Amino acid sequence: MSTVASVLLVLAALLHVYIWWLESFAWTAPRTRATFGTSAEQAEQTRPLAFNQGFYNLFLAVVVLASVVVRATGPYAASVALAVAGAGSMLAAALVLVASDRSKARAAATQGTLPALALITVLLAR
Repeated sequence: MSTVASVLLVLAALLHVYIWWLESFAWTAPRTRATFGTSAEQAEQTRPLAFNQGFYNLFLAVVVLASVVVRATGPYAASVALAVAGAGSMLAAALVLVASDRSKARAAATQGTLPALALITVLLAR
């Protein structure tokens, strides 16, 4: 796995850590509501769901970060497997988002671009 792939993976992970924070801890804040297009009432009603969803994003970030750590310290194949599993799941989630609601295309692009670029660089480095 290349240094470029590692940088893209770290950036994708950091974005997903930020999404975790928004969904799990700042869900009802005005700025977060504006980002996700929810009203105060909707945010309050969906708070438990968002909290849980945020942790999914955190766990994906952990897998992707683990791939970078393993790249530096462990077997190459394990780091590639972790990168593909983590970034692939991030990209798949972005595709599901846009497939389920076309108005979320911008959010899906934000969520999926870094993982897609990371996957391409990981797979081309083989």
